[in-house]
Amino acid sequence: MILVKTEAGQQVFKDRSVSLSPRQRTAFILFDGKRSVEDVLAAGNGIAREEIDQMIDLGLLQPVAGAKAAPTKAPEPATAIKTATAKSPEPSTGSKAPEAAKPKAAESAAPAAARSRQQRYKDAYPIATQLTGALGLMGFRLNLQVEGTTSYEDLVALAPKIRAAVGPEKAAALDRALND
Repeated sequence: MILVKTEAGQQVFKDRSVSLSPRQRTAFILFDGKRSVEDVLAAGNGIAREEIDQMIDLGLLQPVAGAKAAPTKAPEPATAIKTATAKSPEPSTGSKAPEAAKPKAAESAAPAAARSRQQRYKDAYPIATQLTGALGLMGFRLNLQVEGTTSYEDLVALAPKIRAAVGPEKAAALDRALND
């Protein structure tokens, strides 16, 4: 299947309003309407099929017009909920967004000890990029260092520099994301 960026995807990529991992950002760039999903997976940037499917579900990528969609290996939890809701004999309210949001709400309500280092990194990365990006030219190098991180440990090592640059009040959100 060949994918292309949507207008919404291009806007999200620019303003970082949706949290994408560095691997997803790299893969997003590679989807130019010419490369197939298999080509991007084989490019060696470590992206998983599930992460690409997530970008499709978010509406950031779409199949090229006329290309047939390849079936995914297993339905994601949100897809399974939508399917189960559609089969429900109860009348539909017309919007399935609340049902799809339930798993994410349950994840965020999970105790801090249950969050993996990868999840903490995924939560903290957009906060760190937003904080350093707001510094403008003064924080350019720091922002590049944040974007160069690939793991929780890298981001934790960079946190003191971010805290010193933005102040403890603004860095509190980053500290919560890394430690809670």
